Order: sequence, then structure tokens, then C-alpha cells
Amino acid sequence: MARSEGGRGNGLARDSGEDQILLRTVPCKGFRFVGEVSEVREASLSEASPAEASAAALDADKPSIAVMPFQNLSGDPGQAYFADGVVEEIITALSRVRWLFVIARNSSFTYRDRNVDLEQVGRELGVRYVLEGSLRKAGDLVRITGQLIEASSGAHLWAERFEGHLEDIFALQDEIAASVVGAIAPQVELAEIERAKRNPTRCSTAYDCYLRGLAHLHRGDREAIGEAITLFKRTIEIDVQSASAHAMAAWCYLWRKVNGWTLDADKEAAEGLRMAQRAVELGRDDAVALTRGGHALAHFTGDLDTGIALLDRAIFLNPNLASAWFLGGFLKTWHGECESAIEHFERAMRLSPVDPELYRMQAGIAMAHLFAGRIETASAWAERSYSNLPSFLMVVALIASTRALSGRQEDAKRAMEEVKRLDSSLRISELQDWLPISRPEHLAVFADGLRKAGLAE
Repeated sequence: MARSEGGRGNGLARDSGEDQILLRTVPCKGFRFVGEVSEVREASLSEASPAEASAAALDADKPSIAVMPFQNLSGDPGQAYFADGVVEEIITALSRVRWLFVIARNSSFTYRDRNVDLEQVGRELGVRYVLEGSLRKAGDLVRITGQLIEASSGAHLWAERFEGHLEDIFALQDEIAASVVGAIAPQVELAEIERAKRNPTRCSTAYDCYLRGLAHLHRGDREAIGEAITLFKRTIEIDVQSASAHAMAAWCYLWRKVNGWTLDADKEAAEGLRMAQRAVELGRDDAVALTRGGHALAHFTGDLDTGIALLDRAIFLNPNLASAWFLGGFLKTWHGECESAIEHFERAMRLSPVDPELYRMQAGIAMAHLFAGRIETASAWAERSYSNLPSFLMVVALIASTRALSGRQEDAKRAMEEVKRLDSSLRISELQDWLPISRPEHLAVFADGLRKAGLAE
């Protein structure tokens, strides 16, 4: 089988075939995002009463969370300001997650020094999740603990401890907030996915369909990705303006291409490109849409510069979005920016160390190390990724290549047998159509390893 490349409406201008306001065709290149961008802040609940906040949260078709005042356990009342500062930073950072409804400080802080249970808090504020925590200080060392709780059941979904020195208070507050938000946002998303699975009605809303699509996407296998595309398209049928659903559908088509699963390569590449373009058009201020849509767009067009710009925009909108960091890392890897790519992957893993897509981060950092000439390190990271998802074709090919390059010929041949089982059509001559590797020397080292492992020309 030959390979082939192929929010809601807000009244903003959209492209037509002639106007090209947001995406402009560049001869011999592909598409470039040219629309003007600006930071848009949604209305805050900072002046709302708890009752008003509850009504707004219950009306929102998205998960909701309240961040409670952290307990000051340091024995020093003067340290309360630090705990409050950490909570405010967490609320601000969570507010950048567009799919998450966050109760503002003035509402959640009405519970300070009150003996209330979290079920009551969830009921009064109308939130599904509550984040609570405490602060202890000993000398110059500060320890923050946090735990995420499902309000209705009291179930603990996540807990972690963070420590730091008070040499730079504001930097420490930022670091703790980033760590907390990077960790709990994926946990909330996973909890929402499980909640959707328990719902006996299937796809009763666009949001339920989207969540079910995410559940299949995270599984990563061929059948699951096919189901995910169906569910994301169903989401779009219900909400034609869903930028994230367009982006996820586009990205699923890309995942099928990368794994050699396409049934009609030209048709699927064209559909994936169309979905990616629409995601970028609809989601100019949606970090998730720009992340998946921009990454898919770069693959389908080969325009890495535009893809990197879109992923940078996503990181600006939500600097704690792990997927923006690791998919941006992939584009930088293909662009030849190996050290910057490795920093992106490491940042993603720090933000979301138990992410369901951790194997992608491990695969990306492996490829970046290969291109940087660190073959054994690349091989070790690829083996970690394989242990988490053995059906990832790129990782199996990477294992075969690095084993051959490091002289482990028999091990390389065994890995190559697995490559052929996953995709018997893969050839050396098709590598650049498969992955958008821009630097000839990087393509050459990958190809050399695969050739030594036994891949046909």
C-alpha cells in the first residue's frame, strides 16, 4: 500500500477560497497561518456570590472545579499570604484550560476557616471537583501538599507533595502552580472520560461524544482510533463549531498515517488536512485545537514552520498543556532543533508524569536523541515507549535502527521482523513521506540503521 501525504462561533472573520484571512496558500509550501492573534479572556466569576457561581457552574457544559484556600500548618499566621498566593496562581493557571470551568477566588475563599465537608462545597458551588491543600514551613523550606477530590463521592483522584526554598517566593509560587495544574488537568480529563463511560446514554451531547472519542484516542490501537474518528465526527454533527473535535479528528487521521493503517491514503490525507485547517480556523484561541490541529497540519502539508508557530501559540495560551509541549517537541525534532525538542519533551513529562500519552513523549525524546547522535540514549527511551504501546510503528522502527547502529545486529533483526509485521509496505525510499524529517543528515542516520536492520529499499 503506497503512502501519500495529502469553542463556539464567535463572529470572527473566516476564510473563503479567495479571501484567505486566516490560512494563506504559499506556492510549493502548503498553508501558513496569517490571521491576527490576540489574547482573549473569558468573563470571570471573581465578583460572584457562591450561589451565583453555583448556578453558572451547573449551566456550563464542561467539568467544574473549585480550589479551596490552603491550610496554613506552619504555625506562623504570617505565612498565610504565601499559601493564598499559591492558590491564586493555581486558579489563574486553571482558568487557561478552556474546557474546564473554574470557580473564582472570591467564591471559593468564602469557605476559609469554615468547617465544611467537600460534598457540601461541591453542592453549594455546583462543582464536580475540589482541589484542597496545605502548607508547612520549616526554616527556609516550604512543603505544599495538594489533593484532587470528586465532590459528590469524596473519592481521591490525585495527591502530590511539592517542596521548595523561599529564596524567590514568586518563582516558587509559579513553579508549584505549574506542577499542580500540569498534573491535575489530565486527571480531571480522565475522570470525565470515566464519568462519560458510566453514563448509559451514548453521545447524548457533543461533550459526551468528545469524551468518548478521547477515551479511544488514548488507547492508541487501530480499532480504537477508528472509533475515535467516528465519535469526533459525531461531535461535529452535534456542534459544527467544535474546534477541538475537528482537531482531534485530524490528529487521528495523522495517527493512522504514521502507523500505516490508512485504507485510502490520498482520501484520508485530504480529509485530515481539511479537518486540521478547520480546527485552526475555529480555534485561534483554543490551545487544544491549535495543538492537535497545528501538529496534524504540519504533517499533512510538510510546513513545519507554520506548525511550530501554531504550537507556540498554544503554549502561550496554556503554558501548562503537556500535549502542546510534546507535540511541539515532535515538530522541533523533525525541524532539526534537537536540544530544544528534548527540553519540550522533558517539560511535558514534568507537567504530566502519569499522562496516558506518556509513550508519545518517550518516543519523541528517543528520536531527538538519535538525531543528536546519542544512540544508546535514544534506544533506551524507545524501549520505554515500546513497553507502554507495542503497536507504535515509529517506535519499533526506531528500536530496530538504534540496535543496528549500536552493533546489536541480532536484536535489530528481531525488531525489524516486528516492523514488517506492523507494516509490510514500509521501505527506505518512503521514509520522508512517512515522517517529515527536514534535515538530510537526520534522515540518513535513521535510514542507515533501518537498512542495517534489514529494511528493504
